[in-house]
Amino acid sequence: MNQYIKADIMKFKILENPTIEEAYDIVDTGIRKKAVVNLFAYCKVIYEGRALSQLNWGERFIMIKPDGSFLVHQERKIDPVNWQPPKSRSRALIKENKLILESHRRSPKEKLEVEIEKVHFASFAIAEDFEDLELAGYEKDMGDMIMKHPSIIESGFTPTAREYNTEHGFIDILGKDKQGNLMVLELKCRKAGTNAVKQLRRYLSDFREENQAYLKELGAEKKEIRGILVAPDIGEDAKELIEEEGIEFKAVEAPKELKSDKKVTLDIF
Repeated sequence: MNQYIKADIMKFKILENPTIEEAYDIVDTGIRKKAVVNLFAYCKVIYEGRALSQLNWGERFIMIKPDGSFLVHQERKIDPVNWQPPKSRSRALIKENKLILESHRRSPKEKLEVEIEKVHFASFAIAEDFEDLELAGYEKDMGDMIMKHPSIIESGFTPTAREYNTEHGFIDILGKDKQGNLMVLELKCRKAGTNAVKQLRRYLSDFREENQAYLKELGAEKKEIRGILVAPDIGEDAKELIEEEGIEFKAVEAPKELKSDKKVTLDIF
C-alpha cells in the first residue's frame, strides 16, 4: 500500500512504491512548486549533447533541484554518474507506461533523459535555507592569519603584497625581513610535496638578475631573496628538494575557526 507522510503537507510529500502516475504527480508538483525532488527508481539514462552516453537499466537515486540542477547517482562514488547544471529545464511525462524525466540545456545544447520502469519511493520537499557555507582551514585563511600576525613567520617579518602577479603565477605573500631581504611565501594548507617546492622555485626565478624590474618595484634589488614554504608539514622528498634549492620551511597550521566564531586560535610550531 502506498504511504503518505503528512507531517507538513505544504512542505513535503513522500510516497512509497507509487504507481507511475503517482510518481509523475510527485515530480510534476515538485518542479512547479520549486521544491527538491528525490526518487529511488529502476531506470535507464541517456545523454545527448557534446557527446553521447547511455547507462543501462539499474537502480539509481535521482534529484532535481529548484535551481535546475539534475543529478543521477549510483550507490557508489561521490559524484553523480550523469548530471545537468543549474538553469537547466526539467519536465516529467508518461510514455508507454514509463515515467520519463527530461532535463534540457540550451547553450550548449544538451538533453538528459531518464526512463523509469519502477519507482521505489518519490518525494518533494520545499526547503528554506538562506545560509552560505563558511569555510576555514584553507590557504586563504592561512594568508589572512599571516597578514594579521606576521610574526608567525618570524620576528620582524613585514608583508608587503598579496597575490602578487609574476610570469609564473600569483605569489601568495611577498614581504621583507628585518634586514630588508625580500621574502617569497608559498602557502599550503596541507602537507607540502615536491610540486609546492617546484612552484616556489619558479617564483624565485622571477626575481633573479634577469628580472630586476620586480625587485626595483619592491625596492629590494640589492637584497637577498628568500623563499619560504609555509605548510603544516612537509614530505621527505620535498624536504630533500628544499635543502638542494636553499628554500626555507615554516610549519604553520591553517586556522580551523569559522568567521562566525569569536575566538581565533593560532597553531604555530
